[in-house]
Amino acid sequence: MIDWKRVQTLKEEIGAEDFEEVVPLFIAEVTEVTDRLREGAEMACLAEDLHFLKGSALNLGFAEFSALCHAGEVRAAAGEPEAVDVGAVVACFDQSLTVFEQGIGQGLAA
Repeated sequence: MIDWKRVQTLKEEIGAEDFEEVVPLFIAEVTEVTDRLREGAEMACLAEDLHFLKGSALNLGFAEFSALCHAGEVRAAAGEPEAVDVGAVVACFDQSLTVFEQGIGQGLAA
């Protein structure tokens, strides 16, 4: 679910102090978009929203969430936004965030 090697690489690239600042920003930005999707995805913007989420997720190692966003982005961009399981995307983010926070607490990105 989480690519811990990517998380560690990011932490090494930007430093532990900046990592501590980047994580909450990532979570806040992604939560803002996922909350909007929870309230009712706007089909006209779905591909764009999923593209944003995919990129953000990749940067922080949310591998499964990123893959799900990519698949949804492709379908939405192909004119099939209603075929995207938005609920599954949001649920995957929630689960990924829980796993990530637990892993950070256990030092998996040390």
